[in-house]
Amino acid sequence: MAKDYYEILGVDKGASADQVKKAFRKKAHQYHPDKDNGDEVKFKEANEAYQVLSDENKRKQYDQFGSTFDQAGGPPPGGAGFDPRQAGFGGAQGVNFDFGDLGDIFGDFFGGSRGRAGTKQQKGMDIETEMMISFEEAAFGVEKNVELHKTVACEKCSGSGAAKGSAVDDCAMCKGSGQVDQVQRTMLGQIRMRAACPECNGEGKTIKEKCTHCRGIGVDRANKRIKVKIPAGINNGQSIRLSGEGEAGQRGSIAGDLYVSIRVKPHNEFQRDGDNVFTVSEISFSQAALGDKIKVNTLDGEGSLKIPSGTQSGKVFKIKDKGVPHLNARGRGDQLVEVIVKTPEKISRKQRDLLEKLGNLS
Repeated sequence: MAKDYYEILGVDKGASADQVKKAFRKKAHQYHPDKDNGDEVKFKEANEAYQVLSDENKRKQYDQFGSTFDQAGGPPPGGAGFDPRQAGFGGAQGVNFDFGDLGDIFGDFFGGSRGRAGTKQQKGMDIETEMMISFEEAAFGVEKNVELHKTVACEKCSGSGAAKGSAVDDCAMCKGSGQVDQVQRTMLGQIRMRAACPECNGEGKTIKEKCTHCRGIGVDRANKRIKVKIPAGINNGQSIRLSGEGEAGQRGSIAGDLYVSIRVKPHNEFQRDGDNVFTVSEISFSQAALGDKIKVNTLDGEGSLKIPSGTQSGKVFKIKDKGVPHLNARGRGDQLVEVIVKTPEKISRKQRDLLEKLGNLS
C-alpha cells in the first residue's frame, strides 16, 4: 500500500530539513519500541520516511514521482513510478544508515548519560513543585526548604540494586556494552541499527543476587528536605532548576532535575512592572499648589519625595534605584510614585472663605 512520507512525519511538502528532523525526533520519542507506550510499526514507518526526506537527492526523486509507489520497488500501474533501488536506497544488497546526526534521539533511549560507551542508564524523572514567597522575598532573594516525597537511592544497597556482597558482572550477551546489533528488513533494504540489550535491559551489567529492600532497582521512596536558593529579582511564574534533585535514577544512574515554580504573593501597596515598582501617594491641595517634601514607603523602608509647586493630580515621579534588583545582574529598577491630589469631602467655614478668596484672585 502506498505511503505518504510527509503525512507520516506530519509535515508539509515545503518543510525545511530542520523541520523534517524535528518532526522525526518527535515521532521517534513518541513511538520508540523501548518505551512502555511505544509502537514498533509506527517507529519503523517514521524511520523510513526520515531516511527519504532527510536526503536531498532522494527527496527530489520522491517529490517528482509523487507519494504513490510500489513498496517492492516497481512502478505503479499505468506509468513510471518511484523505485527505491533506482533512488539509491540499496535494493537487495541492503544498506546501513548512519544515525550519527540523531545521536541525541537514540542517546535518550540507548545511553542518555553513560558510565561507559553504549550502556543504557535509566535516568530519573524530572519533577516540579510550587513555592509561594512574599513580594519582598522575590525582590531581595531568600533561602527556603521544600519537602518532597520522591524516589531516592536505596540506603541498603547504596543504589546499586545488588545485595551486600553480591557480584555485579558484565552482561554475557552484550559483553557489558548494553547494546546489541539488529538487522531489520524494510522496503529500503536491510537497516542495521543498535538496540538495547534484552538480557540486561541496556544496562550492561547483571546482578547475581538482588537487594531485598528495593528488589534490585536501586531506588526507594522517602521524604526529603531540599534547600532552595531563590535569587533576588525573580518574578511570579519563573522557575528554578535544581540539577539532580528530581527522582533518583535506577541502579546508580543519574537523578532527574527538580523544577521549583515560584508564586509571588500580591502586595497591598507595591505593584511590580518588570523591575520597576509602582506606588500611589495622596497629597493635599495645598501641597500640590505650594510644593512639599513627603514621606513614601519603599522596598528599603521609608524614603522621601520632593513635590514641586503646581503638581497636578496623576503626576508620576521616579525614585531611581528603589525598584527590584535585576535578576542575575547588577543594578535595580526604579520606584514610580503616582501622586493623587485629595479633595476634602467636608470643609469648615473658614476654609471655604479662604478658597473663595483664592478663587477670586485667580
